[in-house]
Amino acid sequence: MKKSASMNQASSNPNSNGAPAAGTGSAATGTTPSPTFSPLYQQIKALITQSLQSGEWKPGELIPSEVELAGRYKVSQGTVRKAIDELAAENLVVRRQGKGTFVASHHEARAHFRFLKLMPDEGVPYQADHQYIEVKRIRAAAEVARLLDLKSGDAVVYVKRLLSFGGAPTILEELWLPGQLFKGLTMERLAEYKGPMYGLFESEFGTRMIRATEKIRAVAADEANAELLKVMPGTPLLCVDRVSFTYGDKAVELRRGLYLTAQHHYQNELS
Repeated sequence: MKKSASMNQASSNPNSNGAPAAGTGSAATGTTPSPTFSPLYQQIKALITQSLQSGEWKPGELIPSEVELAGRYKVSQGTVRKAIDELAAENLVVRRQGKGTFVASHHEARAHFRFLKLMPDEGVPYQADHQYIEVKRIRAAAEVARLLDLKSGDAVVYVKRLLSFGGAPTILEELWLPGQLFKGLTMERLAEYKGPMYGLFESEFGTRMIRATEKIRAVAADEANAELLKVMPGTPLLCVDRVSFTYGDKAVELRRGLYLTAQHHYQNELS
């Protein structure tokens, strides 16, 4: 079963003249041209996304107004508004009443639970305590390399950590991150950082997670995992395998989480 934490960015490339692209064909061969069409607002959305990807507007920064963007791209304000509506729906930008539109950031409180779908059965969700068990650079195994679009044997940063809620161990996670992107990521840096992990990735490593796919299945705790989670071997756990992507649909994180659901449940909103 797969779930997506956000939508893909626009895959169409805008044309310089704003006209729809046409397929190629030849009357001599009897081939019928296959026209393709990308709505103008989708082309503007793609251009804005390119600016986000290039770092022209950084996370947390105010982007130009709809009027300014309309002048920049020589389109109507309504076209720009529709493009920004989609970007906001995909959590790439955030509208703030009376202030403007800002690049979304993992440092915002609203973003803390966007990728963490484990909710308490009672009460409101709150931040977990983190215990880092292991952080090291290793060579990517074949499956890790495939999912991260690396070569087998390329360097990756391996992170193992335990998340506890109210002092109760609840999530055991393993992460694999491309070594080239995450040079300098150490246990000491992770342990001293008090914000969300994705906030650290965003601010110090220039990598913003914008969507993720997940596979979820039920497993039984083995002896090693049971000891860390303080449960009996064989206890049912929820295993969540996630691949997270940044701009350009580039995979930049592989994460496996073992969730103890005695007092929590996995919750996702579908729309």
